[in-house]
Amino acid sequence: MRVPLSWLREYVEIEIPPGELARRLTFAGLEVEGIEFIGQPLPSDQLALEVKVDGLEWDPEKLVVGQIVEVRPHPDADRLVVVDLDDGERVRPAVTGAPNVFAFKGQGPLERPIKVACAREGAHLIDGHSPGRQLIELKRAKIRGVESDAMACSEKELGISDDHEGIILFDDDAPEPGTPLVDYIGDVVLDIALTPNMARNASILGVAREVSALTGAPLRPLPQDVQMDGPPVTDKVRIEIREPELNPRFTATLLEGITIAPSPYWMQLRLALAGMRPINNIVDITNYVMLEVGQPLHAFDYDVLVSRAEASGAALPTIITRLPEPGERLTTLDDANRQLDDFTILVADTRGALSLGGIMGGQQSEVSDATTNVLLESAAWNFINIRRS
Repeated sequence: MRVPLSWLREYVEIEIPPGELARRLTFAGLEVEGIEFIGQPLPSDQLALEVKVDGLEWDPEKLVVGQIVEVRPHPDADRLVVVDLDDGERVRPAVTGAPNVFAFKGQGPLERPIKVACAREGAHLIDGHSPGRQLIELKRAKIRGVESDAMACSEKELGISDDHEGIILFDDDAPEPGTPLVDYIGDVVLDIALTPNMARNASILGVAREVSALTGAPLRPLPQDVQMDGPPVTDKVRIEIREPELNPRFTATLLEGITIAPSPYWMQLRLALAGMRPINNIVDITNYVMLEVGQPLHAFDYDVLVSRAEASGAALPTIITRLPEPGERLTTLDDANRQLDDFTILVADTRGALSLGGIMGGQQSEVSDATTNVLLESAAWNFINIRRS
């Protein structure tokens, strides 16, 4: 389990160094196998920590928040663009092939500049085009005839994740150009090996509770100010629990009129540091809540459920939690067609299986870019049965 300290600090104050925190957690039963420094200076006494230490330190003079003020076509390459990159000192030209800025090509000066992670000449980065983590120094160069003396960085180049599909696009409220990147998104991540008897710690809040007990720092309560509006969901969906010993509680909330889009970058970053790939705002928030408080959530495309209900002659979608029929199969989100064990609890409807309860969703009802209405599941499951499945 990967635990970013910035996330942990939302629930408990941490005033001791990461190495000392790792030592205390380990002796309390939460074995810290490694510490990864994201941009932060690596400790000078790494050998004394008795734990694997890794990371890329970001030079505050060379790696800063920048903003793209214009995206121009490259005169000699269709798959490249030239971005005018304001790094707080001046506007520098940078050649990039990042696909997530191509939509801004040829628009002239941007009305809303795009905040990015900017590397100046001399910065030490991870080579995004090579396997593994090969360190390089950014140098001024001519790329297909155009000078480039800066770079807008991907997550891989900064050592955040292995994602090199595009450059990082910060939220609009990111700091002003020239702000050291380490001051904005620098972090430390603990890699904790949880044993089954420590399942209470399988969340950020769970680890924070342990840190509070070990250090004496007060535990901040989970915010409860949730706004719930609209008519009862009972007019939109029915729930039938057939195996209450395996599924004692199942709740559903309907979210209508949504737009599928990327999550804000602060959420994408936390998910990436925790070892989870961001997908979109709906999928990401279910994963975020699961990691934060340990409660699995699942989002169904509600209109798919309605279509399935109509095809079976039902007036409303009916969510059924049950055991599999003999020979029943399910294609899950990872594109695996699974033969279901007779003890595996399912979420189903009148047409068949929808997901593996508490484990993984199925493809037929997954959220897509066309989804506008989501049925959000939050349920309690028999943990021994889930572990067995």
